[in-house]
Amino acid sequence: MMDIRLLAIAAVLPLAACTQERPPASTPTPPTEAMCNADGVQSFVGQTATGEVGAQLIKGSGATTLRWVPPRTAVTMDFRPDRLTVSYDDALKIERISCG
Repeated sequence: MMDIRLLAIAAVLPLAACTQERPPASTPTPPTEAMCNADGVQSFVGQTATGEVGAQLIKGSGATTLRWVPPRTAVTMDFRPDRLTVSYDDALKIERISCG
């Protein structure tokens, strides 16, 4: 019984050295994020949602990601400053344009 305990302690002891955290050599700088600004693309409200309009929305807003939101669809509430969210109705008419 004593041999098993010693064997278990001997097996776990080297692992204790792996749990020590060391500070990073240097703090990495966070990547610069693109910021979305929906003010300049509000004129697209009422237009038909198409791929071409989507490309214009991305270009006009400065967003890096476009999220189309069909009617009656649940979306996540996570905030992404680089994302443009475009909601449209059953007739594919854009109803709302916002960032996040």
